[in-house]
Amino acid sequence: MSKYKVVLTGTTWPEAYEKLLEQCEVKVWEGPGPLPRDQLLDWLADAEGLFNVGHVKVDEELLDAAPNLRVIAQSSVGYDNIDVEACTRKGVPFGNTPGVLVEATADLTFGLLLSAARRIHEGWELVKAGQWRTVYGTDLYGKTLGVVGLGDIGSAVARRAKACGMNIIYHNRTRRPNDEQEGATYVSFDELLTTSDCIVCLVPLSNHSRGMFSKEQFNKMKPTAYFVNASRGPVVDTQALYDALQQNKIAYAALDVTDPEPIPADHPLLSLSNILITPHIGSATYETRNSMANLAAENLLAGLSGKPLPTCVNQSVNYK
Repeated sequence: MSKYKVVLTGTTWPEAYEKLLEQCEVKVWEGPGPLPRDQLLDWLADAEGLFNVGHVKVDEELLDAAPNLRVIAQSSVGYDNIDVEACTRKGVPFGNTPGVLVEATADLTFGLLLSAARRIHEGWELVKAGQWRTVYGTDLYGKTLGVVGLGDIGSAVARRAKACGMNIIYHNRTRRPNDEQEGATYVSFDELLTTSDCIVCLVPLSNHSRGMFSKEQFNKMKPTAYFVNASRGPVVDTQALYDALQQNKIAYAALDVTDPEPIPADHPLLSLSNILITPHIGSATYETRNSMANLAAENLLAGLSGKPLPTCVNQSVNYK
């Protein structure tokens, strides 16, 4: 039996790769740098499957260049780089990897808040510099955590915060059923901004959420507020965040995502003392990234064989 023709836009984890090789003839980009667009479109001319690594943009141009494409799988939960409507029109199912990264991302998100509040990273830098002195932080116990985007990851963060004695409020576009049973109280966005001691942003990037944290929102926060973004960089107006931190409109920010990303070494944000930034490592554990790769491979192989994807985003698609 002939093998399916698949394009892999970057290297993936060995277990998932071996699964693909059993049934697929794979063209894989190994760098250096990202896969050039012209090369990608050329490879897709006869491809039946696309395994997307590194958030390559999938749009009408790409889909038109791939007339035999039957499925797209991406090893991430976010998919703001994918034109899902175009995929649906073309009859191409698209699968992402939700669920398997929830706990790892929640660990990192709450870890950012805890490290920022207690200045753990600053203490380590002082010790390395030979300066053994006290670094004062702030308690989390008894404080109010506002979660913007109480989905699976937000709920997992809330559980960690509750274990530390924090009070949990949240805002979603739609109120969650039985939220009180989860120990989280629904409030308006403005109330969350004005009453939270710590704010965690976990919303997906969309036209609605792009720039939702800007000058107006930072001005409504407490001057003692801690702000954490572990969603997508463009959800935050970077200049407005810089101004809020520089002018002490808020106390601190901790980011796992930035806009631009990666953030340049000479960016003004990096000159501030009241910020902590990590390089988009929310899901970056060996176990979680391996699970994400395996789920993406399962999505791809299911689509190639004409079966429903385990985690299909555009479930209404009419398969080719």
